[in-house]
Amino acid sequence: MGDRGIEREIEARLDELGYELVELEQVGSRARPLLRVRIDRRQAAEGESVTIDDCARASRALEAYLDDLDEVGERYVLEVSSPGIERPLVRPADFERFAGREIVVKGTRPLAGRARRLEGELIGLEEAEGEGRVRIRLENGEEVAIPRTDIARAHLLFRWDKRS
Repeated sequence: MGDRGIEREIEARLDELGYELVELEQVGSRARPLLRVRIDRRQAAEGESVTIDDCARASRALEAYLDDLDEVGERYVLEVSSPGIERPLVRPADFERFAGREIVVKGTRPLAGRARRLEGELIGLEEAEGEGRVRIRLENGEEVAIPRTDIARAHLLFRWDKRS
């Protein structure tokens, strides 16, 4: 089935439960694969997060599928968790959904002629010259467009309230 086929199947099973697949990481060894699955509620209200019960429910549903999958092996380890406060931005829809929020973008090379790590306000995603570009407003007010192919990782930025 391949890694992409497994990801699509996991995504479909989570969708049936009302969750969205945020990220799937397949690490570990061939003899002991580790699957890290980050989920979010598909229709979550602002501030509503994934609970331990949500993770357990998703884990049970995925284990039923993975136990019968020869490609994963019987000694796999499954970790299901929430995306956390610094939620990864992976899919094109993520860059639209979280427009207006502060993000961190890490590049495979310097981004927009600056650094390999940029922070700013996410404006959204645009199509330009046949590729998706993430638009960000930097702290100095300048707007930059970064090709998605240059982005190694992107996530929401959480700032601790220093007033407490």
